[in-house]
Amino acid sequence: MKVQAKVFLPGDVARALDEAARRMRRSKSEIMVAALAAYLSPDGAEASEGAITRRLDRMSREIERLERDVTISNEAVALFVRTWLRNAPSMSSADDQAAADTGRERYARFIETLARRISTGKLLRQEISADYPDGV
Repeated sequence: MKVQAKVFLPGDVARALDEAARRMRRSKSEIMVAALAAYLSPDGAEASEGAITRRLDRMSREIERLERDVTISNEAVALFVRTWLRNAPSMSSADDQAAADTGRERYARFIETLARRISTGKLLRQEISADYPDGV
């Protein structure tokens, strides 16, 4: 047996409930029943708090790995550009068109190699982790 209840929600909560119902393709009543059941459950608060803590810990570790990977990528690109700028010879204006053509060809090969490497799953960060197991 279901009992109708009248509930007053702040506007932002009502909009969030509407959006969640659309996104999850569930009725607002189903969402409210599940939320109330979890809230009123004697161990629901601790269980959900523990789940949230575990999720936040996992997300923190993922963010730390992402930060490390971005730092490695930035340093690798910076070292490459510095080396390239230091060693690339200056060209005369007559060589500009030939250099542009060569540059386009090299860039196309670079993109192909990058796409192939990413699609195989063989990533630089894994090579670095294998070469330096204690960290970088």
